[in-house]
Amino acid sequence: MDIVTVLGVAGAGTILVAFLLNQFGKWSSESRSYDLVNVLGSGLLMGYSYLLGSWPFLILNTVWFLVSLKDVLKSFR
Repeated sequence: MDIVTVLGVAGAGTILVAFLLNQFGKWSSESRSYDLVNVLGSGLLMGYSYLLGSWPFLILNTVWFLVSLKDVLKSFR
């Protein structure tokens, strides 16, 4: 498996874990853990989409990253 595919699988898997934990009531969408995992996953997917040259996917994940990062920073205040 090449590095680009590894980035994509890791990023998508990370975000899916956060989503599933939220859906099954293990994590609140307001929790720091949920937001940190979304920052990590969307960051990986930003790299993946950049390497593929997929600009719509890069924009989507950049917004996802920034919104999640805003929530992480807010949780430390």
